[in-house]
Amino acid sequence: MVSLVERAQEQFDEKQARELSKKIAKDQFGFDDFLEQIGQIKKMGNMKDLMGMIPGVGKAIKNIDIPDDAFKGIEAIIQSMTPEERKNPSVINGSRRARLAKGSGRGIEEVNRLMKQFEDMRKMMKMMGDKSKMMNMMRQMQAAQGMRR
Repeated sequence: MVSLVERAQEQFDEKQARELSKKIAKDQFGFDDFLEQIGQIKKMGNMKDLMGMIPGVGKAIKNIDIPDDAFKGIEAIIQSMTPEERKNPSVINGSRRARLAKGSGRGIEEVNRLMKQFEDMRKMMKMMGDKSKMMNMMRQMQAAQGMRR
């Protein structure tokens, strides 16, 4: 776990992190930002090695093949987007999704999956940026755990 943190710190840019935090707070996180984050992860090394540094995960994934180009499809889809689509993902409708699938050489299902994952991630990031919502979520989780006992 220590080596994973060390790798992350090597790639960490405090100025970039502050700018990203501001974008998240203003709900302006777009696909260009997402692409930049993928680039940061890729600089840290291959996915299997990174995942193996997380306690308990190493043994679970030792027989699983995680390709070095795991982000290739995501990057292809994002790079097929117009600057407006990257900045404002809400403009991506059905016909645009079909164009993205064709342009990236991926299936429409992959485009839809990326759009859903991206939106879920944006919601989570926004919630984490809002301290009161985050505290409320933590209380709900604690209450749910108390009910299970």
